[in-house]
Amino acid sequence: MLQALAECTHVDNISLEKVKKLNDVNYKFLTNKDGKYAWRPLQIVNPIIYVYLVNRITKKENWNFIKNRFKKFQGNEKIKCYSIPIVSKATTSDKASNILNWWQQIEQQSLELSLDFDNVLNTDISDCYGSIYTHTIPWALHGEKVIKDDFLYPSTPKKKFFGNSIDSAIQSMQYSQTNGIPQGSALMDFIAEIILGYADAKLTHKIKSYSRGEKQSLINDYKILRYRDDYRIFAKNQETLIKIAKLLTETLYELNFKLNSQKTFISDNIVSDVIKPDKLYWNESKQSEKSLQKHLFLLHTLGEKHPNSGSLMTSLTKFLEERVYPIKIFKEENSKVLVSILVDIAFKNPRTYPVITAILSKILTLEVNTETVKQILKSIELKFDKIPNVGHLQVWLQRLTINQDREKSYPEKLCQKVIDNETKIWNFDWITNANLNDIIQNNQIIDEEKIDEMENIIEPKEVKIFGY
Repeated sequence: MLQALAECTHVDNISLEKVKKLNDVNYKFLTNKDGKYAWRPLQIVNPIIYVYLVNRITKKENWNFIKNRFKKFQGNEKIKCYSIPIVSKATTSDKASNILNWWQQIEQQSLELSLDFDNVLNTDISDCYGSIYTHTIPWALHGEKVIKDDFLYPSTPKKKFFGNSIDSAIQSMQYSQTNGIPQGSALMDFIAEIILGYADAKLTHKIKSYSRGEKQSLINDYKILRYRDDYRIFAKNQETLIKIAKLLTETLYELNFKLNSQKTFISDNIVSDVIKPDKLYWNESKQSEKSLQKHLFLLHTLGEKHPNSGSLMTSLTKFLEERVYPIKIFKEENSKVLVSILVDIAFKNPRTYPVITAILSKILTLEVNTETVKQILKSIELKFDKIPNVGHLQVWLQRLTINQDREKSYPEKLCQKVIDNETKIWNFDWITNANLNDIIQNNQIIDEEKIDEMENIIEPKEVKIFGY
């Protein structure tokens, strides 16, 4: 559908005024961050507005303008951003390349900086995407004063700043709401980077202004690494860190952001504190010469100590690839016990749903008793009935069961769409153009051929981020 829309010139001429009065333009569902009460809203952006935004941003003059704007954002060599979305040039996915970029540029460079600096401040922005004020998009692209002056003087002929059209398009998919942007797509990651890059430039200006102030000591000996809303600030003394933290707080406040106090701390031991604690714990654990059950208990402990961590995801993926996927037959392993441990890990670590579903798919194919398999699947469903908003899990459960029961129903609307193509995911009622309506009707998002090709066992490549 996206390809067909991208080739249709009518997308650029859509009117979004009617859309602002609708509250179901995008598809929304919640994911759980900790198996308890921390919820994160994700959105699958309406494909017509998605293509409209991409076309507007990548229009030649707009794209050149954005690139020049980023050069200004990155004018301070002491503030480095490493989260601009990148395209993989290897066989790995774009997501894998971005994560690898984080490891190379943030973690490894942090260790290198321990040679030059003695202290580090770690912090991040609280609810970053949910806090973005959409009007800050044109501020970031064209300058806050320019946009506000254009708005404040009604007698002056209005200029058509394309940043305003991005702002308006995002409002249109959110029932005219100006607080927050949809989370869950590379496009929105890029728009967030425009605002956060602007914050980098504003912080640079504040640091320079502070250093020029009367009786103020010069802030010069520092380094800041930023990956999206994550900051690592390095300095030779804590006094400098505190000054920069204060200026960063002021900068973010002006853009409707605030620092996450629970994740903000200063350390004078850079080498130990720039490595995430979940990774340190796992590296110290014994990981060889164990049965599947003992290995899973160790992973369960990792999940208890460091919920939803990257190390847990990495370790489960390696467990899938190296321990489970190659197995041809079970020897002295109880499948129900293995499933129980895996389900408990998933119950408390929602981020692990995909990889644990893949592990379950292999275990269940090795279980010779079909009645046991049915009981296990039923028990999994009942277990997760205790948690609300588990649509993400149901998508993966449907992948697990679709070959055995093509018509098995799950409450999640995305799952219902797989069974019944008439299920509405996005609201297209506002579309009046016949060509666009034809594209929507004739380009289904469910590929039956792909479903027919699916194997019972979910291969590691289907869920893993990158090879190890």
